[in-house]
Amino acid sequence: MTTQHWSLATGSRVAVYHYPPANPGTRHPIPLVYLNGGPVRGISVLDHRFLQLLARQGYDVYAYEQAGGGRSDLLPMSQYTISRPVRDLAAFVDRLNKGKVDILGFSSGGAVLTRALADPSIAARLHRAILAEPGPMDGPTARIAGHKGRKSARGLAPAMTGPRSTHVPRYAVAFGLMRLGLLTPDTGLIGQAEGDNAFTAADLGSDTASAYCARDAHRIPAEDTAQNFSFSPAASLRIQQTVKDSPSIASKLRRSRTPAMLMIAECSSQLRQWETTVLANDPAIQRTQYMPGVGHHMWNGLDDNNDRAAAVITAFLQDMPAPLPNYPTRDEIPAFLRDHK
Repeated sequence: MTTQHWSLATGSRVAVYHYPPANPGTRHPIPLVYLNGGPVRGISVLDHRFLQLLARQGYDVYAYEQAGGGRSDLLPMSQYTISRPVRDLAAFVDRLNKGKVDILGFSSGGAVLTRALADPSIAARLHRAILAEPGPMDGPTARIAGHKGRKSARGLAPAMTGPRSTHVPRYAVAFGLMRLGLLTPDTGLIGQAEGDNAFTAADLGSDTASAYCARDAHRIPAEDTAQNFSFSPAASLRIQQTVKDSPSIASKLRRSRTPAMLMIAECSSQLRQWETTVLANDPAIQRTQYMPGVGHHMWNGLDDNNDRAAAVITAFLQDMPAPLPNYPTRDEIPAFLRDHK
């Protein structure tokens, strides 16, 4: 994959990937921009393959790794806030300079997209928005008590193999204390670049398995190569904390007019209430697609999962009938939560 680096008006310098439509004759006129999860993680090999599938179906696909993640440049630790990637999204669309864009936001990228939809000045740049398994959109949502989807592969899958930074005592102590909230992410115990370079896919442990259904526990694909994997635990924790500290955006989201779709996975590791809060407060969500047989990472290369996810996405982008029922609707949220779907 070819990487470009773009300097944005915000000061971020991000790694950009472009997958033009394989057949220019089938090109869709509006670019599709992908916001990956993490936060502050490189785009996985599985995601790149899925984006290439969308390009083969005629989409002009752009993706960028958010500041501090993947091949993008680091920021000073104090600048890792949830507002930064939202402003970077607006700056990226301006730098792309192709008019309005469609956006696919996955996981924490979905949370960034939700917050963009709540800001009219940024939402004006967006044509259609797909919220795929979004994380919590604001502080009140992040503090909700709730439940996850159907059983995931967490605790069932074999332990990940490969080197771990946590075999080094200094890293084990630092990452462990940060996860427990006993050490601030901007600690001088380990530098940001050092921590990024030390952290490996195996360090994610059961977090990777949690993105798959229990039935897939013994066939979880490799999401990254050693060369491609990148994750900044300190920056990620800091952004998550700024989400928890942020005020409600519900009243602003209720004024959203950007056509949107919500994608929910059957075996989601996200709290259902994170997803249903967006559905309840965004009147412009036109359809919800409950994806059976998949976990949080819905396009994972197993079986026909990529094709099913692509069918749902392309149908919405083309304003065609949805492949799956519109479920849950806003009115069905109480029953959906009660039934632990």
